[in-house]
Amino acid sequence: MYWTLELASKLEDAPWPATKEELIDYAIRSGAPLEVLENLQEIEDEGDIYESIEDIWPDYPSKDDFFFNEDEY
Repeated sequence: MYWTLELASKLEDAPWPATKEELIDYAIRSGAPLEVLENLQEIEDEGDIYESIEDIWPDYPSKDDFFFNEDEY
């Protein structure tokens, strides 16, 4: 399983919190790339509910990871 910013961005508008099956259904309905579906299918499913993309991809960058000051814009 591998994630990139582009792939993870396909799940930004997913109906969080969601189960693995709900995320797969959302990815199919939204026309996400095949790689997103493959990554979701590889998740070890124990009936967990995922609150955000960070639960699936812990290294997902947050706004704090980018070096710009929003107050300047």
